Amino acid sequence: MSVAYSVELPERLSPTGPWLVHRSASSPSRLIAAFPPPDDSVKTLYDNYELSFVAHAETPYLGQRLVDEKGKPGPYHWLSYAQVSRTRTEIGSGLLHHGLKSGATLGLYSVNCRDWVLVESACVSYSIVTVPLYDTLGPDAVRYISNHAELHAVACSVTVLPGLMQSLQGCPSIRLVVVFGMRKGQRLPRLPSGVKAQVVTLETVIKAGKEHPRSHIPPQPTDIATLCYTSGTTGVPKGAMLSHGSLIANAAGSNTVLNAQPGDRHLSYLPLAHIYERVTLIGVTHGGVSVGFFRGEITELLDDMLELKPTIFTSVPRLYNRIYDRVMGTIRAGNPVARRLFAMAYASKRAALEQGDLSGGRFGPFWDRLVFSKIKARLGGEVRIMTTGSAPISSEVMEFLRVCFGAVVIEGYGMTETACTITMTHPDDTSCGHVGGPLPCCEIKLADLPDMKYMSTDRPHPRGEICVRGPIVFQGYYKDEVQTREILDPDGWLHTGDVGMWLEGGQLKIIDRKKNIFKLAQGEYISPEKIENVYQRSPLVAQAFVYGDSLQPNLVAVVVPDPETLLPWAASRGLPQDMKRLICDPSVVAAVLNSMLEEGRTSKLQGFEQVTSVTLIEEAFSIENGILTPTMKLKRPQAKAKFEEAIDRMYKKMGNASKA
Repeated sequence: MSVAYSVELPERLSPTGPWLVHRSASSPSRLIAAFPPPDDSVKTLYDNYELSFVAHAETPYLGQRLVDEKGKPGPYHWLSYAQVSRTRTEIGSGLLHHGLKSGATLGLYSVNCRDWVLVESACVSYSIVTVPLYDTLGPDAVRYISNHAELHAVACSVTVLPGLMQSLQGCPSIRLVVVFGMRKGQRLPRLPSGVKAQVVTLETVIKAGKEHPRSHIPPQPTDIATLCYTSGTTGVPKGAMLSHGSLIANAAGSNTVLNAQPGDRHLSYLPLAHIYERVTLIGVTHGGVSVGFFRGEITELLDDMLELKPTIFTSVPRLYNRIYDRVMGTIRAGNPVARRLFAMAYASKRAALEQGDLSGGRFGPFWDRLVFSKIKARLGGEVRIMTTGSAPISSEVMEFLRVCFGAVVIEGYGMTETACTITMTHPDDTSCGHVGGPLPCCEIKLADLPDMKYMSTDRPHPRGEICVRGPIVFQGYYKDEVQTREILDPDGWLHTGDVGMWLEGGQLKIIDRKKNIFKLAQGEYISPEKIENVYQRSPLVAQAFVYGDSLQPNLVAVVVPDPETLLPWAASRGLPQDMKRLICDPSVVAAVLNSMLEEGRTSKLQGFEQVTSVTLIEEAFSIENGILTPTMKLKRPQAKAKFEEAIDRMYKKMGNASKA
């Protein structure tokens, strides 16, 4: 089905440059900042909660699985919207009784759970600014953010409490620590010497709130709702100041596509400390959706899905790729009859999708019952909407999700500084390879990048740096005017650093990244992220780090092979089932390199963009070993330092003796 995503505004907007501005085709004349009537009075997160607590009072809202003494999980236990409303007032009153005031900053330090949202909704109701802390951050980053944001209090799970206690000595502004998730009979630890903070349980705060109730202190739309620290691939974390109005505008824009409603169930497992899940929560709360939390372990996620049976599933390509690999691996290992049946069913539904028939065609229901029902059951069997973001998803995997799960699959593009989503694909659009069009809460222009040869005058597809303006744009980085000016220009345009291209239907396609480009010795510009994304499509490659500099004429790469595909490949060739031995085998190294080069040719990489040598390693890039940020982005300076010896060896082997 052909979908009109965006339109060019008729006028060229001076003084913002000669670049045409695109807006959503659904709202070209104005940018929306609120939900449609009758909910257009919702201007803040507080308004959003108040509306839903009344409209969906008896609907189950926050669900969590209770685990017995033997560690066996039971069914989900639910609090209704009305129960959450009462509890957030008790928590907020208790926080004020313990010395917090409106405008204070409170850190939220935990994996997703019911108490996280209870405390957050309490802060919203009393104009306390929340500062999420990643559970994967080490003590240094927690200490830095706590001091930079001047946290007055921290609400944390008992799991991360020991790590927080290590940081308290260096965080003099923290005067209160609220602990949740305590087991029966469990005691609070002693404070380190010299620390003056008070440590109490959430139950103690609730009790104080019941005994000393306070009236709500509603925020204004321009008030800061949260300081959301972006991890960054270099330097220290930056605190993005996001107002209530920005968050509501983004949720309202996103809901024009998602249409969450009562009866839907959402599984919350992506970190609430990240803006993606945070704005998802705002949207599903507005829709009266029931939100169930995973138990905190990715290994238990599928079991939680089987219990909850979500209808809305928000995830990232990494998990969808894993589902794809496992299902296709099972199919390939099955008997010939099963493989042929799957191929017939898949081809039938794919043909229907290509014609815009989301139901899978005349035989879609038949194939769903016969072939795809078991696959769909892996995610609970009732998913109707899947969303993906934070990184590119391959067309192959997106098609697989639509065919096998019979769900609407929506890809989004955004960033923390725009309060989450900038563009989304349309539910009725079955095409792949783009990120949709601008939401009606923002407008987009492409700024010229002459050094990279990306110009808004390019035809038939204008290209350039993606710039965004509208009510979703953040107020700047907290206490950092220099970096704020680098990303926000005087006309209100936020420069994303991503390079985009307009397609014929007004869709935006992400094609490159402005940052991290470098020149090779012969003067050619290289964008390593683009090349890595291509190479990581190879079945044999899990992760790749592409390196080059102006002293070298060639690119090299450090690659983590995917054991789920490499081991079966090796077995079919009589090679040992030992990753340590395989990564040193010249035939394996050559095979991985050839698979990467083939992907490069398929994606039409230029010859100078192809690597000439690879080093295989067994240890995956991770947050723990310092190579990835908490949002799973590659830290290039750290990767270069860690793999410097391997890089040097590769260049010397090629006869380029210059130090990498």
